[in-house]
Formats: sequence, structure tokens, C-alpha cells
Amino acid sequence: MTAGTLTRADIATRINQQIGLSRNESATIVESILDHMSDALADGQNVKISGFGTFVLRDKAQRIGRNPKTGIEVPILPRRVMTFRASQTMRARVAGK
Repeated sequence: MTAGTLTRADIATRINQQIGLSRNESATIVESILDHMSDALADGQNVKISGFGTFVLRDKAQRIGRNPKTGIEVPILPRRVMTFRASQTMRARVAGK
């Protein structure tokens, strides 16, 4: 694995080692899962992975912001944002408990 970052290739390699699928099959599985999650989020669905966390979509309304350099007010357009909420299990694991 690369230091500090887990990549798609790292996940595919781990699947290859633990399950014994070929590297191509492992990479295809990883891509398929990520594509399915991306499609669900693009369609407006939240994605929940038990024991890991939930990717939640929120629609933010238009609001007035301020340019900190000039102080001029500017409208911030409405937009959809995605947040991640870790599960209790994941929080405990990251905290080392």
C-alpha cells in the first residue's frame, strides 16, 4: 500500500490476496462497487454501508455570502452537497477502542 492513502488498486490487491480472484477481476469488482455507489448518489439516494458509514446528500438553499477581502455581499447559489457520517463501529475503530 502507498503511505497514508488507500487507493482503488490497493483494495483490488487485497481482494486478490484474500479471495484469490485475478487482479483484473478484483479491479472490476472494485470499479463496479464504486460505480454503483456513484450512480446511487447521482440519483439522489443516500448510500449506507453497515459498520462503515453513510454518505448523505443535503440540498442547501440559496444564501447571501460576503467576500472577506472586499466585504461585498454575493449570493451563493443553491446546491447539493454530500457528507459522510461514520458509523459508531468505525468511530470506535478509528479512535482505537
